[in-house]
Amino acid sequence: TMRKLLWILPLLAAAPAAAQVPAAEQPRTLTVNAIGTIEREPEQGVVVLAVESEASNAQAAATANAQRMTQLNAALRRANIPERSIRTVSYELRPEYSREDRGQAAPRITGYRAINMVQVTVDEVARLGSIIDVAIGSGANRVANIRFQLRDMQAAQNEALGIAMRNARAQAAAIAEAAGERLGPPLNISTGGFIGPQPPMPMYARAEMMDVATPIEGGTLTVQANVNVVYRLIDP
Repeated sequence: TMRKLLWILPLLAAAPAAAQVPAAEQPRTLTVNAIGTIEREPEQGVVVLAVESEASNAQAAATANAQRMTQLNAALRRANIPERSIRTVSYELRPEYSREDRGQAAPRITGYRAINMVQVTVDEVARLGSIIDVAIGSGANRVANIRFQLRDMQAAQNEALGIAMRNARAQAAAIAEAAGERLGPPLNISTGGFIGPQPPMPMYARAEMMDVATPIEGGTLTVQANVNVVYRLIDP
């Protein structure tokens, strides 16, 4: 028992000394948020075209839709749109119900509607209006969506990210100088994501006569990158 007590006493004496070891000093930091923005002329136009057909039965609606879709595809090929630039995005065959019977337990089916939607990518934005006119004249009866894009979105994002980092450094340096501090290296970098490309609303109008081209203006695309950077502050 005496021997055990002699072992415990040195341990108790050492415990306060261990508790007095100071914790490592945390570095002083400065956190900034910055945005990098670039603007580019659109390089591609994308239009979603719909072919809608109605008939008294499902088979007739599907057949009529397939015929018009075949005509549309052939017209797009003649307009030098490559097959890789034409993609089916949806197909739907649904019953149409009588409006007078809506709300009833078993509304009456009055016919069927087939809807085939294709996405067409045009490598020259200036051609988008004429491609829409070709499509409308060859079977498409609805333009569902128009957008513009860049061929290499990753390169645009990287450029915007570089601008954001330069803006973050400049912003942090100005704050540090105003506070009488010296800016050190970044301790942590995170990105808040990308926004873009964000174009203005496309300007287009359906011409009354098919021999008048539909005007399309792509505007300018804006790509943004957001970064959060934590810099270390160094004593001046």
